[in-house]
Amino acid sequence: MIVHDRRRVVCFGVCFAAILARRAVARNKLPACAVVRLMRILAISGSLQARSSNLALVQAAVALAPAGVEIVLFDGLRELPHFNPDLELDGPLPVVQAWRTALAESAAVLIACPEYGFSLPGVIKNGIDWAIGSGELERKVVGVTASVTHPDRGRRGLGALRDTLNAVSARIVGGEPLVRGPGHDQALSALLAELVAAARRAADEDRTA
Repeated sequence: MIVHDRRRVVCFGVCFAAILARRAVARNKLPACAVVRLMRILAISGSLQARSSNLALVQAAVALAPAGVEIVLFDGLRELPHFNPDLELDGPLPVVQAWRTALAESAAVLIACPEYGFSLPGVIKNGIDWAIGSGELERKVVGVTASVTHPDRGRRGLGALRDTLNAVSARIVGGEPLVRGPGHDQALSALLAELVAAARRAADEDRTA
């Protein structure tokens, strides 16, 4: 679900490249069998602020998506209740299931994680907690970074996020904060390339396991 309402509404969208491919098929310029499914990366901002620099980071990632990759923004973390397994005694909650499905349908995840109180935001921890028992994050390829004003900022938050992801044996990519300003997009593009390569390696490993 791609974010189009910064407050409450969550929806999935399709990247521009996929739309072009479908139009080409419709015009008979490509055979249907020639359209290859794009790799999907789920992008998450750990800040709920409407004008967050970490939200801007994942939005920039959408624009910088490598060829053959669609990056989908997910804003549903704000909808999740505080983690409590008792809430699902009668079955999965729809908002929780939407989160789990988004994870399951993605080859990798990109998290832009601000640092709050020397740690990760509670909304990210809560989201991870909801996916631990159901397994959607188990051995998932996860790119982690943060939007910062100085290279020394944000490192405790990223460290706490790595520690939490280790609970699900996530394959972690990156881990360095990205400094806003010149060179930001270049560094983000390099992280995305690394994330895509890791997702492809993981897929190969899982097929041969």
